[in-house]
Amino acid sequence: MASNRIGRINEEIQRELADLLRELKDPRVHKTMLSITRVETTPDLRYAKVYVSLLDKEFTKETLAGLHSSGGYLRRALGKNLQLRYTPELQWQADDSIVQGAHILDILSKLDIPEDTEDDTTDPS
Repeated sequence: MASNRIGRINEEIQRELADLLRELKDPRVHKTMLSITRVETTPDLRYAKVYVSLLDKEFTKETLAGLHSSGGYLRRALGKNLQLRYTPELQWQADDSIVQGAHILDILSKLDIPEDTEDDTTDPS
């Protein structure tokens, strides 16, 4: 039951942060398109690890620095909007799972695997 609650809280934090990121005025955050892929909150709700996927990877370090410096504002706004006993401290992390998935698909598409053909000419009966 507790894991279901944490899952719902993670989804709410992700939704609220996505809305709040549009309001940020830090230019480092708006240099490239970013999306929050997932949020993992500790069971005691003290910390939340926020995974962010960036469209342009060259701005990763700069964007994460902008998000880190905006952490106080985002945490305060989260606390006001979510009505939790504890507002988790946000820890930002770059998520490259989309890039890894695209790389794996590229590798798989380059493989030369013959199609499996059935031989209908032999009738066992």
